[in-house]
Amino acid sequence: MPEPEEMHAPRPWVQVAAICHTALMENTGQMSVIRITDRIAVAGVTPEMQPQPLQLSMAILLRSGEMHGQYNLKIRCTSPLGQETTGQEIMFLFEGGDRGVQTVLPIAMVATEPGTYWFDLILEEDTLTRVPLTVLYQKIQLPPGMNLPGLGGVGM
Repeated sequence: MPEPEEMHAPRPWVQVAAICHTALMENTGQMSVIRITDRIAVAGVTPEMQPQPLQLSMAILLRSGEMHGQYNLKIRCTSPLGQETTGQEIMFLFEGGDRGVQTVLPIAMVATEPGTYWFDLILEEDTLTRVPLTVLYQKIQLPPGMNLPGLGGVGM
């Protein structure tokens, strides 16, 4: 006997969910997304990566589909070692059909280890999609005789 079709809550369609360097919201309601990225390279003189502050943006554009009403969206970041951080909730009003909601969220984070950070877009309790950002670390060698401030005058 076939299983009855599962009842599911309506979900919006994800048109854009991207980490980028800049995203602009035009006064016409259009969005411009500039320099989409999924990898960031950082360099340092220590064998292990030191905490790296990163300033990026996330462009989000959702289409309502069957959604009607106000819903909360939040972004959860999971580090390569599994540490989770959840950002502030944003309220969206979905009007159904091809009507959309869009936003540009600043991402100010400190990358504490190299690897892939996952950004989950969560509407109420439902994960809509995941966006990766991989942090690559490369140890650099300083030229002979060059000293870094704060290292006690010792060149690496």
